[in-house]
Amino acid sequence: MAWFQKRFQAWLAARTPRSDSQLLTQRNIYIVPTRPGWMMGLTLLVMLVGSINYQLNLGYLLTFLLAGSAGIGLHVCHATLRGLTLRMQPPPPCFVGSAAHLRVSLVSEKRQPRTGIGLTVSGQPDWVWVDVPAQGQTTAEVGWEPTRRGLLELPTLVVETRYPLGLFRAWTVWRPAARLWAYPKPELSPPPLPPGQPKAGTGAPVSAATSGEYDGVRAYRRGDPLQSLVWKRVAQAMARGSADLVSRDPARAHQQHELWLDWHLAGTANPDLRASRLTAWLLQAERLGLDHGLRLPGITIEPGQGSAHRQRCLEALATC
Repeated sequence: MAWFQKRFQAWLAARTPRSDSQLLTQRNIYIVPTRPGWMMGLTLLVMLVGSINYQLNLGYLLTFLLAGSAGIGLHVCHATLRGLTLRMQPPPPCFVGSAAHLRVSLVSEKRQPRTGIGLTVSGQPDWVWVDVPAQGQTTAEVGWEPTRRGLLELPTLVVETRYPLGLFRAWTVWRPAARLWAYPKPELSPPPLPPGQPKAGTGAPVSAATSGEYDGVRAYRRGDPLQSLVWKRVAQAMARGSADLVSRDPARAHQQHELWLDWHLAGTANPDLRASRLTAWLLQAERLGLDHGLRLPGITIEPGQGSAHRQRCLEALATC
């Protein structure tokens, strides 16, 4: 069985090269009877034998009428997919363990609407069903959960329909060429941020484990006056849907320290767990509005913050 699956996957890869746009034609649409379809065929056979045996003209009429309806259903089922264009939109990055949202546009130039089209990731039981309007398009969002970090190829998608009678199943397989960034899953309960390292010409390091202070600010503590809150960073946190608050610390306002997230400070031998802890630290520093740098084996990213800096750091963690 494993040998057969390997040969089938090789044949499928050769027949369906990766592409972010695919036009469905007779060459890439397959159609077979469903279980009700096989039962319908068996019933028609029994009806035909009975009509021949008892010379029933009405039996002939009913048998051929049902067979003709099934034949029309076969044609309509295949035509529902034929001529449809599938287009993959660039997938947004996600974290390992959370669902990636693959957005597929279905474009039709046909003058009749296409009904009952389902999409899923190959091997998954969850389907997304959509209708495509006449000479229009619709978008289907298929969920997929990556199991490892990195720049990943998208999985094979299956598109099918059983419209109109459910007697036949027409389907196609599609291998998109787009890739997805899967960032490491953040550690749920990470230890405190590592100590801040002083810039050139400043004093000794400040331990984030006890103070959490960098560049004159620190995490909010119960009892801090409202005047000490850094409202700009509070607004930024609320815009991100976070409840993290930041307070000023005048006693350290003139100390300048750098926060370095170092691979060797993650405190675990497992590379995936190290990447997970560094990701949690990076997101925590981002919520607090702290400049942070990243040191990985062979990679050094200077301290900074913002969406571009965050994306660069997460991509480095995904491929380290």
